[in-house]
Amino acid sequence: MQDSTQILNEQFIDNLWVPSKSKTRRPVLDPYREAHIAEVTGGAPADVDAAVAAARRALPAWQATPEPRRGEYLEAIAAGLETRHQALAELSSRNNGKPLAESYQDLDDAIACYRYYAEAAVALGERQGTVEETGQPDLEARHYWEPVGVVGLITPWNFPLVSSAWKLAPALAAGCTVVFKPSEVTPLPERMLTEIVTEAGLPPGVFNLLQGDGEGIGAPMSHHPGIDKLSFTGSNPVGEAVMRAAAQGVRPVSLELGGKSPILVTDDADLTLARDLVIAGICYNAGQMCSATSRLLVHERLADDLYAAIDAAMAALRLGDPLAAETDMGPLVSTTQRERVRDYVALAEEEGLGSETPALALPEHGFFVPPRLYREVPTTSRLWQEEIFGPVLCARRVADDDEAIALANDSDFGLAATVVAGDPDRAEAIARRLEAGNVWCNSDQIAPPQGSWGGMKRSGIGRELGEAGLDAYLELKRITRPLRA
Repeated sequence: MQDSTQILNEQFIDNLWVPSKSKTRRPVLDPYREAHIAEVTGGAPADVDAAVAAARRALPAWQATPEPRRGEYLEAIAAGLETRHQALAELSSRNNGKPLAESYQDLDDAIACYRYYAEAAVALGERQGTVEETGQPDLEARHYWEPVGVVGLITPWNFPLVSSAWKLAPALAAGCTVVFKPSEVTPLPERMLTEIVTEAGLPPGVFNLLQGDGEGIGAPMSHHPGIDKLSFTGSNPVGEAVMRAAAQGVRPVSLELGGKSPILVTDDADLTLARDLVIAGICYNAGQMCSATSRLLVHERLADDLYAAIDAAMAALRLGDPLAAETDMGPLVSTTQRERVRDYVALAEEEGLGSETPALALPEHGFFVPPRLYREVPTTSRLWQEEIFGPVLCARRVADDDEAIALANDSDFGLAATVVAGDPDRAEAIARRLEAGNVWCNSDQIAPPQGSWGGMKRSGIGRELGEAGLDAYLELKRITRPLRA
């Protein structure tokens, strides 16, 4: 299908759009209409140099800006997102493929995040100079928190505006200046941030947005000596490359990487609740979530009934236009992602994995893969072990909680998990034994700004959101001095 295309061959540096030094472009797609809706520059190392230079120039003045004033800027960004609520949600759905209701939820989460860190900036100012006793009768110590410096922020395509808010809001609140690379797959929603920060009056050089791919922008950012900290969300192979690059100069990194999250259903669980949480955990955003609960461990007493309920719920999902109110699940974000998921489906057939999920009629166009439940998947299967990033659910029945916990923890990843149990105390007891950074008990996957986000094992390093999210962009300074007379 064809559509008009917008040429995005500029970079936002020092509050101005300047031509990219790159001559390469890549298409930006509407994954439902399979149409080219824009072309974005691949970016170049010279673009990174210019953005880092701007951020370094702006750093001293931004660092000296009082914390409450920085909070006012963040509140203005939140207001700018609110003003463009409908336009941004529609743009996100068109560029990413997720249903409009999910895009609205994403946008609300981003707004809440900026507002949370606006308040956190004020609180940061109030705790500057906190006094600590030294144990010496004539000495005292004071604590001050200073920004890390210039930070490089790299976000993925599955949650536009949300992933960026989780990084931008605390970094700006802390007094850092930023060089931000959104995904080249979904650059359109993030591009509108440039209008918002300009209207908010953010000083030149504090926020710089670079459009481009990993080779043109991502790798040069990761290696750039002028960037003091890197925060990356995405795949494990790229995250490992970012970490290797950051080792040069001993720069700190925050990494939010992959997952292969379990959902555990006990013998006393409510069957309807379990079905709903399973469907939400694997079909939200068409399964394109690092926290997708793609491994189901269900007690043998409920297994057959839950399998049947899941198959029926998957068969009832309405796949279609992300902008249509009746759509439950949209397409995958790209042909590359669709082929990746199809490869796993083909592998399941080769391995003889069993699925009784009724076949769904797919729309005439769009990068769709219908949801599937595979039953009694061996733990040796690649589908059980690897992150698929699509609506593919692998299930096993278990005899008791101990077996479920052991199988849940038998993974290289430890980002998230869900526990569904009739007894809330039993659910929490199970959750305490799971090796995961985020566990929901009888609940949807909520991630409020005052919470915490991050994983164990190969799922990453550090935490986003909450106080930990702000601390990730701060350095603690302790000053010892004689007591005042």
